Amino acid sequence: MKKLIIFIPSIENAGVEKNLFIICNYLIKKIDKIYLVTANNNFKKKLDKKIHIVCPKNKFWNNKSRLLKTIYCFFLITNNFKKKDYLLFSFQANLVASIIAKIYEYKLLLRLNTSPNKYIHNNFQRIFFKIIYKSADQIIVNSKKFKRLLKKQLNINSKFIYNPLISKYKIKKTDKKIKKNLNILTIGRLTDQKDHLTLLRALDLLKKDKIKFTANIVGGGDKYKNLKEYINKNNLKKEVQLLGYKPDGHKFMPKADVFILSSKYEGLPNVLIEAQQSNIPIISSNCATGPNEILMNGKLGSLYSVGDYKKLYTEIKNFNFNRKKLIKKANLAIKYLKRFDKEINCNEYYKIIKKYN
Repeated sequence: MKKLIIFIPSIENAGVEKNLFIICNYLIKKIDKIYLVTANNNFKKKLDKKIHIVCPKNKFWNNKSRLLKTIYCFFLITNNFKKKDYLLFSFQANLVASIIAKIYEYKLLLRLNTSPNKYIHNNFQRIFFKIIYKSADQIIVNSKKFKRLLKKQLNINSKFIYNPLISKYKIKKTDKKIKKNLNILTIGRLTDQKDHLTLLRALDLLKKDKIKFTANIVGGGDKYKNLKEYINKNNLKKEVQLLGYKPDGHKFMPKADVFILSSKYEGLPNVLIEAQQSNIPIISSNCATGPNEILMNGKLGSLYSVGDYKKLYTEIKNFNFNRKKLIKKANLAIKYLKRFDKEINCNEYYKIIKKYN
């Protein structure tokens, strides 16, 4: 069997990394030699000790840009792996991974994490990414919609595998106790992608409508200052808390009355699946890709158009005055958690790797 190299130059506090750790720790039980190549060295405790981590010895690269980390990892590969008997599995920086595979004649697997709607806007980009993806032996995506978009936009076939997150999905159904104050929760990096500004605009309308609520926003990122300014300017300091990044963010879920995702685009957002596992009613943007599929076109939660803060306000307001409908959907969602079973989906990754080994 070929030795497996997993390529992810920048390990950050996001959903991709959570999937990375789960998949790696499963695969090492099946594969003798796994090498993980990255510029970060601050995550080793999350990986099985049998996995060979190829990374810097110091912390210098941990907070560098993803571009610099990718360049550094290119040289890590060229200095450590020159034989042909490797299978390269890329979680990130797919262009560089494609170049490496071409140079050393590796078999190449590319895992795409974000909807092509993010980065394909013209014919040049369409041709560019088509060339990159065509160089791979196998493309892996994490939702059916993602698979269809890739076929439609680039005429590329792919294998979809749901994110492997859930190991226990028999959860007791609960009825949330109705409280005077609505407890709202969102978890996600403070970036343009997550579009927290749309959520804040909706919350501003809630306050003007004299609806009592508290909103916890868990996550860190480059939009912190902008969001803080909006909160101060619109006098939302008593209602909205920016809590920063929390490694145990899921612990906020049991206390929440409703979970909100306001993203402009996604792949398959882990946080929605985790909210389902915590039996929380969900309101989400209908962005490409993921939320519609997770919520089964509104059967398991409410959906609104990306950026439509007035519709989001209406959805939250309706939930506040009549919670039974969305709670019923949250209870129903428990039946469908098996789609994201760790063992089932990790085994799908193993079968692909075995095919090219």
